[in-house]
Amino acid sequence: MTAPEGRGIANLPEPFPGAVPGPSDSFRILHVSTGNVCRSPITERLTRHALAHRLGDPFTGGLIVESAGTWGHEGAAMETNAAAVLADFGADSSGFMGRELLDEHVIRADLVLTATRDHRAQVISMGHSAGLRTFTLKEFTRLVRAIDPATLPDPLDDGVVERARALVRAAAALRGWLLAPSAEADEVHDPYGAPLPFFRSIGDEISQALDPVVTALTGVPAPA
Repeated sequence: MTAPEGRGIANLPEPFPGAVPGPSDSFRILHVSTGNVCRSPITERLTRHALAHRLGDPFTGGLIVESAGTWGHEGAAMETNAAAVLADFGADSSGFMGRELLDEHVIRADLVLTATRDHRAQVISMGHSAGLRTFTLKEFTRLVRAIDPATLPDPLDDGVVERARALVRAAAALRGWLLAPSAEADEVHDPYGAPLPFFRSIGDEISQALDPVVTALTGVPAPA
């Protein structure tokens, strides 16, 4: 069974129902917001865009990037202003379809990055041992900045998937020691219904938060 258009990097094949990927097969990143039409689509497509630039080929490394919403608009297109933000970054918005967050999405995700703490709590409340692999995006960025990249597997020797798995374990271990400076520090606010300039400010927030994450995942810094 293959993913519907707009799911994962270049619609990579999904595993058979109930199948558990091997340790080096793939690494799934799931971005979660409310409606899956604004923040999480922007984050999903900016992540794919950054990975393609760092790795040179979106098929490289086995990383799969998806998104869903806790109140997702199933089958909906992303908001027009969200697509405009992606165009500003040169990222592709085509073929996107919103979806509601389901248990299977959480079960299969290796890393869940949410827009807010409330989304994080909702994902964790679904169970599936999601607590150690679910963070807000900005929380994960803060933790990743504190991790010495020299302690992570070399992506050339061990593969990007092994590096990504080690990064999540290291971030989870740091969570209780490196707290947010304020309650707002881990939030990406909802631009739904807002004018384009506010969408662009949210896009900039997301892009800045993603940059160190993608660098840590791939071991490749952003192009100058």
